[in-house]
Amino acid sequence: MIEAEGLTKFYGSIGAIRNVSFQIEKGEVVGFLGPNGAGKSTTIRILTCYMPPSSGSARVDGLDVIENSLQIRQRIGYVPESVPLYKDLTVSRFLRFAAGCKGVGAKRIKAETSRVISSCGLEKNANRIIRNLSKGYRQRVGLAQALLNNPSVLILDEPTIGLDPSQIVEIRRLILELHEERTILLSSHILPEVAQLCQRVMIINKGEIIATDTPGNLTSQLQKSVKIVLEVSGASQEFAKEVENMAGVQKVSVVNNGTSKFLIETDPSKDMRPEIAAMAIQKGCGLLELRTMQLSLEEIFMQLVTEETPGEVAE
Repeated sequence: MIEAEGLTKFYGSIGAIRNVSFQIEKGEVVGFLGPNGAGKSTTIRILTCYMPPSSGSARVDGLDVIENSLQIRQRIGYVPESVPLYKDLTVSRFLRFAAGCKGVGAKRIKAETSRVISSCGLEKNANRIIRNLSKGYRQRVGLAQALLNNPSVLILDEPTIGLDPSQIVEIRRLILELHEERTILLSSHILPEVAQLCQRVMIINKGEIIATDTPGNLTSQLQKSVKIVLEVSGASQEFAKEVENMAGVQKVSVVNNGTSKFLIETDPSKDMRPEIAAMAIQKGCGLLELRTMQLSLEEIFMQLVTEETPGEVAE
């Protein structure tokens, strides 16, 4: 549905992105991550036909971004970081105007506008002036215009930035409802948001894609040990030392002084939980908690992007 091959873009002598290649399948929700200046916005601008690459190619819904620019703009839904709205218009008037720009036929504009107003929960605000809406509802208007003409591809750049917690929850719910019918590329610096919404992540750093996979697979590749949280009752002072001496255990740390909660690092090639549980029972301890800890998306991101000194890259 979205294909990029060897995308490169220079601003003068500065390389914003270099040889960026990826593929997003129909129906996928993919998170696009990277530090400031990594090249996220440049890549998105190329995919949405706001500017051409210096070299390389990209296709959206089978159409080339250079040869079929107008057709792509009519078919995709795009919500930029700062949503451009005509704030002196009412919601419905703005959406009718946007529908015409997207090539919706005159006979369909009213029905199409009503559809996206309903999809985004804007019924009660359809006749209000946009500038009088809260930021959360203005964001909904931006999402509604992106849904006009029922696009098969949605590209969302920081869709919840600047919203309050309740508004963020509402916009995330809308995105989850939309992904069942569409391919979505989501750029966000809020990593828990990406973890909640996306099936796969692409991480870009210094203009190059450095990782693309599910968070679970990235964890498996990067995690040098399995971390197990163990909480017991009635543990003796020697309990932690005995666990640390078990074959396959690398390190045991007390999570909080004065408690019997431990963080146990073990060899990733072997599941040590049955042996650790048996040890706790053998020592007469009450087993309160025993679980593995996965790397969070934030930890994955930091490991990948902090290995090298940031370079001079324009976003």
